[in-house]
Amino acid sequence: MKILTIVGARPQFVKASAVGAALSGAGIEEICLHTGQHYDANLSEIFFQELGLRRPDIHLGVGSGSHAEQTAAMLVGIEKALILYRPDWMLVYGDTNSTLSGALAASKLQVPLAHVEAGLRSFNLAMPEEINRIVADRLSQLLFTPTTTASENLFREGVAPSRVQMVGDVMFDVILKHRESARRVQSPIDTLGLGPKGFILATIHRAENTDNANRLAAIFEGLAMVARTLPVVIPLHPRTRKALQALNLSLPPDLHIIEPQGFIGMQRLEMDAIVIVTDSGGVQKEAFWHEVPCVTLRDETEWVELVQEGANVLCPPVDAAEICQTVLGARKRVVRTSQLYGDGQAAIRIAAILAGGNGRGDYSRP
Repeated sequence: MKILTIVGARPQFVKASAVGAALSGAGIEEICLHTGQHYDANLSEIFFQELGLRRPDIHLGVGSGSHAEQTAAMLVGIEKALILYRPDWMLVYGDTNSTLSGALAASKLQVPLAHVEAGLRSFNLAMPEEINRIVADRLSQLLFTPTTTASENLFREGVAPSRVQMVGDVMFDVILKHRESARRVQSPIDTLGLGPKGFILATIHRAENTDNANRLAAIFEGLAMVARTLPVVIPLHPRTRKALQALNLSLPPDLHIIEPQGFIGMQRLEMDAIVIVTDSGGVQKEAFWHEVPCVTLRDETEWVELVQEGANVLCPPVDAAEICQTVLGARKRVVRTSQLYGDGQAAIRIAAILAGGNGRGDYSRP
């Protein structure tokens, strides 16, 4: 069996490291195509090095651009790869433009499609990610979901139960594998003179925040207010840096701005933080797995279980004072990890199902 895997962004590198190893263990040939959607060394290259992800067989080098420009360039490159390699399956991850392009190309050429992290819904069609995940789910023959909620979303949309396999979250597989090595590395905060549980960690990159001057200003003003009580460390995403410059917004001097981190460095930062503030989907879960309270600066989240568990609180970023109050108040929250996202064997289940073996898709059953 031959599988063409599409990756292009940080969370996809993380997930593909676990699934790729499982596919190899199951005797499945994998061809890896990197679209180049993330091309910054700290958002791309370092993940291949740290996670042991094998070098991509194809690198499209698409880079930045509008949604249309990115998607069009990816479609051309992915279609050529499909024709050249003629895989039995295409595997896509998450909800990026790389995901959308892979799903469309596979559908046009009638290549069976499997979607890892299927069924997530924010129910906000203004989000590009929501459109991407809906299209990928609609076109997939196999939908690997991380939670019961994700599976139920698909069932409500009329997806046949036979296409849905609840396997757990492959990111949890990776966290478990690399947790101890993350504890051993030098923390990025050492050079800042900060100690464990003595700072707030913030990551901001989502378009709904970076492309809106009012929201972006409220976020950084609110974080500056937090910094009067506790230091705030921000690994600044290239998109956010460019947005601040384009909108003529200056970075408050009280914030500790550092470079984007690789996977291991980011895990260490998350472990050491007293509260994590983010608009990232993946970081919300990582905070939960590290038992750190999380504040999500969005109007909604696709990871609704975390809000229901009390591990995460939503704070629409429209008022700086409210952001400050919510973040500082989150210090009182106690987070305890559960098997909400599976048992760390999601990748093995995915490989077994694709191989046609006896992999069982529902991790909640004995």
